[in-house]
Amino acid sequence: MYLKWLGGGAVAALMALTLVPAALAQDAGDDRVWHKSTSLVGEAKYPEGFAHFDYVNPDAPKGGNVRLSSLGSFDSFNTVPAKGETAPGLGLIYDTLLTPSMDEVSTYYVALAEAFTYPEDFSSVTYRLRPDATWHDGVPITVDDIVWSFNKATELNPNLAAYYENVSAVEITGDRDVTFSFDSTGNRELPQIMGQMPILPKHWWEANGPDGEPRDLGASTLEPPLGSGPYRIKDFVAGRTITYERVEDYWGEDLPVNIGHNNFDTITYEEFRDGTVMFEAFKGDEFDWWSENRAQRWAQAYDFPAVNQGRIVRERFENPMRDEGVMVGFILNTKRPPFDDVKVREALNYAFDFETLQRDLFFGEYERVDSFFFPTELASSGLPEGEELEILESVRDLIPEKVFTTPFENPVNGSPTNLRANLRIALDLLAEAGYTLDGNRLVDENGEQLSFEVILSGPTIEPVALSWLDNLERIGIAGSVRSLDSSQYVNRLISKDYDVVYYGLRQSLSPGNEQRRFWGSQSADVDGTFNLAKLTDPGVDALIDKVIFADDRETLVAATRALDRVLLAHHIVVPSYAASDERIARWDRFSHPDTLPEFSIGFPSVWWYDEEKAAKVDK
Repeated sequence: MYLKWLGGGAVAALMALTLVPAALAQDAGDDRVWHKSTSLVGEAKYPEGFAHFDYVNPDAPKGGNVRLSSLGSFDSFNTVPAKGETAPGLGLIYDTLLTPSMDEVSTYYVALAEAFTYPEDFSSVTYRLRPDATWHDGVPITVDDIVWSFNKATELNPNLAAYYENVSAVEITGDRDVTFSFDSTGNRELPQIMGQMPILPKHWWEANGPDGEPRDLGASTLEPPLGSGPYRIKDFVAGRTITYERVEDYWGEDLPVNIGHNNFDTITYEEFRDGTVMFEAFKGDEFDWWSENRAQRWAQAYDFPAVNQGRIVRERFENPMRDEGVMVGFILNTKRPPFDDVKVREALNYAFDFETLQRDLFFGEYERVDSFFFPTELASSGLPEGEELEILESVRDLIPEKVFTTPFENPVNGSPTNLRANLRIALDLLAEAGYTLDGNRLVDENGEQLSFEVILSGPTIEPVALSWLDNLERIGIAGSVRSLDSSQYVNRLISKDYDVVYYGLRQSLSPGNEQRRFWGSQSADVDGTFNLAKLTDPGVDALIDKVIFADDRETLVAATRALDRVLLAHHIVVPSYAASDERIARWDRFSHPDTLPEFSIGFPSVWWYDEEKAAKVDK
């Protein structure tokens, strides 16, 4: 299950959906068990009828404004099609059937849904809609909205079509019941996945817009959409700023999952095109919250009056990193020469000098990534054994032999001696791929120099990319860097029009169906999917199915490690680095519960505007 972009500890519980009995009124003869919660890593923490989550302040004051920032721009409020740049924060205006807990892993509780049920073989799931759920215009939310939303999402978005691939049918099975049927059994994640699906208002989208023309769910639009959640769009300037206002008569205000949440009257996002300009705007009190992504700036750039006076608070939070794995680095387009050759892809990693960057640029803040699920229990290490080895043996004829004999390890540089030795290894691999040195140029059999372009979403990673390319130049490879504005970068990403792209993918501790979008062959050549390496490999496809249909937690972990090992063997990414915590600076206008959720900072959801603190800061 893909939770967010993009840490984690061992979880010993079986991977089973929580069977929490629900004493709902049922039709005569209905002996199904109805549930209020679902967890993929054991039992849900909160029992039926709980008052609120432990990590909230149920008496948090409502009011005030929080100003956030976003790097980029936006040209659409339509989240369905995989095109265009959507505005930040749009999730605030929609409710889903289930909502997550921030102090549990892959655990959800009923929201739009009153309850849900599924058979023991997980061949379907039925959700029962709350009778009092309404859109912001007062129209009731119906099961017809759910069916329509699913059909439109899979029609218009290839990512969602791949994600819901195993859903064979969706149909109305009662006045408030909707049933999703699956084409296979044993996929324990699917009942929960369907509860996360965005629900859109059919009556609004099928009506004419203010221009008198029919609305088009498949197109970008800047018409503020109708929602059902705790906020609505108040006003905006296209591409620059958007403000959400709290809905005073929000239908779900008193649900246990919402108590203590949504405390700000307004939430504003300001868009910036340049990270340095954005940081200067933060220093100038143009917005309130800053997540620091540059180690050098964190170490050297906070000696200014607002920090010294205590008006800006700096903190580190491990919480967001505890329930996720990450792979971040230079993703290679395997459908373009020379990256269609695995030896070329492998060679490039030997030129990445993380150790020198760590010393000279990163201030010791990072760790080198060595897994697609770094640094969780799902990451492979050493040689395969036990159930992981059995899973790999079952697909042995489809995967590289080296996964059985050679653990993946990143080369270690950090000194001229180590770098020279690793560049020699790279040249040996490139020679096996058919390249030779012609003076100071590495050329193929036709005399063409090996060259490629790296695209970045702005200048932040330029020093890292240039360090890597400088080392490759020593062995005759010509590399270049192009930093794009957000719209260009997004469009190139969607169409997969690049040689190399710097990107990161975050993984939950319960991987499953989303792996098809990341690495599955069916998503390689589809615009808008996250298979950015355009990988097509039957061994990877087979292992993705092993992950999806794992029947307990132990098997899920083993299958994920096997998948990780094979992905690493294909060298589709030159891994870079990751942090173990999130560095936050904020203007001290807010307060939060004494105990934050274990797996999230909870901002701004469970924080609130503190008038006393704000008065001191403003004074």
